[in-house]
Amino acid sequence: IRQKTATLIAACCSLGACSVKPDSPDVETFRKFGELCGMAFQIKDDLFDYGETAIGKPTGIDIKEQKMTLPLIYALNQASEKDRRWLINSVKNHNKDRKRVKEVIQFVKDAGGLEYAESKMHEYQDQALEILDNYPDSPYKDSLKLMVNYVVDRKK
Repeated sequence: IRQKTATLIAACCSLGACSVKPDSPDVETFRKFGELCGMAFQIKDDLFDYGETAIGKPTGIDIKEQKMTLPLIYALNQASEKDRRWLINSVKNHNKDRKRVKEVIQFVKDAGGLEYAESKMHEYQDQALEILDNYPDSPYKDSLKLMVNYVVDRKK
């Protein structure tokens, strides 16, 4: 998760801080803020793969592309050895089979993978908002809060 969107948003946030105070501890603080925001963003994106709502991205696409997302990783960690072998085999060798992909999605849901991922996403959101609590109120702070909350509340 960290190597995807989180790195990009972290770089953008640290550069913003650097453009104002280049040698300030705020540069690292806002890098961390961006990383947390990006982690929440990526988890939200991963959750869309398991959703019922049409968002312009077909469900199961991450499984079809053999991507190991947080909900799937959680389900694998909770699964029995037999179920784990079935899951890995399904993702590696049967990822084009629509029925099998639907079964994997259902397994992840039944294992609590979505709830776990959602709770982690909210943890990252809360940590990012906590960072902003250390700064005075301003339109900039309000905009950053809006960004963090949008990342989690978005529908697409």
